[in-house]
Amino acid sequence: MLIDIASWVLILVGSAFCVTGAIGLLRMPDFFTRMHAASIVDTLGAAFILLGLMLQAEFGLVTVKLIAIGLLLFFTSPVSTHALARAALARGVEPKLAEGDVSSKT
Repeated sequence: MLIDIASWVLILVGSAFCVTGAIGLLRMPDFFTRMHAASIVDTLGAAFILLGLMLQAEFGLVTVKLIAIGLLLFFTSPVSTHALARAALARGVEPKLAEGDVSSKT
C-alpha cells in the first residue's frame, strides 16, 4: 500500500511538472525561454513519472526498460535543446534581453 501511494505521488508530481512546462511554453516571451521551460521542466517531469512507474512495476524487465528510457531522455534532451538553440541563433533569432542589460551590448 505504501509503495502504491509513493508511486502515485511521484506520477502526480511528474504530471504537475509537465503541465508547468506546457504553461511555460505559452507564457514565456521568446523562443529561448520557451525552449528552456520545455527542456528543464519536462525532463524533470518525465523523470518523476518514470520513477513512479518503476515503483509500480517493482523490479524486473519492465524496470530495466524504464531505466533505459530514462537514460535515453537524460542524454538526448540536452543535446536536442542545444541543437535547437544553435539552429535558432544561426537563423538569426535574437534572444530578448532584460531592459537595462548593457553587458551584451558592448
